[in-house]
Amino acid sequence: MSNILHILNGDAALDGFNQTGLDGDVMVWREVLSEGPLQENILSGSFWSARSKWISQNEPEEQYQHKVIDELGKLNSQYTEINLWFEFDLHCQVNLLGVLRMLTLHTDLSVPAVYLICLADCIQFNNARGLGELNGDQFEELFDAREHLNEWEFELAAEAWQLYVNNDTEGLKKWLNETTFWGGVPLLKPALQAHLKRVQINADGLSYIEQKLLDIYNGGAKTKHAIYAQFWKTEGIFGMGDWEIDIYLNRLVEKGLIGLE
Repeated sequence: MSNILHILNGDAALDGFNQTGLDGDVMVWREVLSEGPLQENILSGSFWSARSKWISQNEPEEQYQHKVIDELGKLNSQYTEINLWFEFDLHCQVNLLGVLRMLTLHTDLSVPAVYLICLADCIQFNNARGLGELNGDQFEELFDAREHLNEWEFELAAEAWQLYVNNDTEGLKKWLNETTFWGGVPLLKPALQAHLKRVQINADGLSYIEQKLLDIYNGGAKTKHAIYAQFWKTEGIFGMGDWEIDIYLNRLVEKGLIGLE
């Protein structure tokens, strides 16, 4: 076992990472904490059984055990350095909050040095919007600019996690306005602002994302893939994959507002 662990934000990042000469073990984070049920104590058995039950509506439970729970077991090993590879969007930033929460509860933070490598909308990488679009050289370039996280960032993450998990939208809004220094996690603010935007319900009883998808559908995109493509053009801040968009499309279908081809 290496003394270094790299936590990647999903399977798409594996190819590029494997082209690097970076040392260390790899753990792939495959959860989607921006959707579905959450509890404050991320280390509790009930947290993960609720997640498993929810995700297993769409895939077999043993797959969740293998792809998610077994992978998380790597956090039980003693590493002296942990590198977190995440992106700017809501999907990634909420997963990042979950990881930071787990690390806080799991370890004495003075032991592993924790670094964040975060891909924003990088001009130097031809506006690549995801780690999955980068090659090994670009991964190494990002790695060289990694940010060392200290107690300040872990404290911020703990506060954000609590507000997010408890659906305290007013508290979260106040906290975002009052927090003026973000240290090594500046992308947390715009991501959580996007979350506040998506939980608001309009006069028609639709959330921001439902309304956006309905507008795209009414604009002529009648298949899922056409809708995904239009949505991703303007709503990259949410970081939603097709599986997540389908959650919202299914709600529109159930409400009788769309009929997909």
